[in-house]
Amino acid sequence: MNNNNEPNQVLSVIESRSSGRAYSSEQLTQEELNVILKAGLMAPTGMNRQEVHFTVVKGDNPVLLELDEEKRRLRGQDKQLHNFYYEAPVLILLSAEDGFKWSRVDAGIAVQNMTLAAESLGLGTLIIGCIYDALNGERKDYFSELLQIPKGYSFQIALAVGHKTDNKPPHEYDFEKQVTMLG
Repeated sequence: MNNNNEPNQVLSVIESRSSGRAYSSEQLTQEELNVILKAGLMAPTGMNRQEVHFTVVKGDNPVLLELDEEKRRLRGQDKQLHNFYYEAPVLILLSAEDGFKWSRVDAGIAVQNMTLAAESLGLGTLIIGCIYDALNGERKDYFSELLQIPKGYSFQIALAVGHKTDNKPPHEYDFEKQVTMLG
């Protein structure tokens, strides 16, 4: 609560957010996309290295079909009802500099900033890690070239963004089990 006894907007966004697994075909506006990307770019990075790179891919780009097939092949999965990003109109892949010990953490902070920015705009998101092996495996160079991931960088995490059509509630948690308070 702030001084006016009004709910804190940031906390409200955090509490209302859930992972979207169904999206309409409505495209994001350039303004919406820019707000989300700016939120990621503004995320803190270890030693202010700013080593996270953002690759924006439209949901109908053929490289995503190839990536979905590679993910399923590596996992021994048959064709599924939905692709890994649930037909979201935009996928943002975050890659980061190889060899920097904070790259994975920095990408995680950036993706959380972007998720909260999207939620504040009324958009749905899904944080995606299931393609990590496909993008860092035997076909890494192939996918890195198609996705224009900079040399010396590796995929860390992705974010699907769109107009959510499911009404999945935010996840529940068990405060007593998940939190230890030391005096």
